[in-house]
Amino acid sequence: MMVTTHAAMGAALVALLPLSPRLAGVAALAAFCGGVFPDLDLLVGEHRRTLHYPDYYALCALPLAGLAVLRPLALTACVAAFVGAAALHSVADAFGGGLAPRPWLSDDHRGVYCRLGRRWLHPRHWIRWDGAPEDLALCGVCVCVVLLAADGHVRTLAAATLPVSVAYTALRKRLPDLAPWLVE
Repeated sequence: MMVTTHAAMGAALVALLPLSPRLAGVAALAAFCGGVFPDLDLLVGEHRRTLHYPDYYALCALPLAGLAVLRPLALTACVAAFVGAAALHSVADAFGGGLAPRPWLSDDHRGVYCRLGRRWLHPRHWIRWDGAPEDLALCGVCVCVVLLAADGHVRTLAAATLPVSVAYTALRKRLPDLAPWLVE
């Protein structure tokens, strides 16, 4: 899935939670950032392995959410939202396409790496590849949820993901051919 979809999914999830108004905005912003965070491994390591932890993020998200309920502070809400969105991102990547430059060919069986199982989870292709039309549709639905349920800067940030997502979707199948030119 596109990083914009992951960011919007995290923010939408938190925007739907019954949080106090003083925590809702910062928690949704933290979730937006948590949705982006795992894809930073594109810059620092092996994609969907270095910063993607479908197992560990999920195991940490539950007690962090419990702590945020027991101690509703900006810090606890933000940490829980960030880790929860990173968990959602990492798990959701298993439902997308593989890691190949042309994932629509379905020739790569690496969805996301699971450390507890010490293996790659196979992609399920529910979202056929990052930038597929259904990926854009999911991003649009999540952005609509944020626009309806959140306020302030989170709404602006979520709305800004749509034109980026549309452009990426329009160019996605051409990117493997453009990549050598972009690198040079």
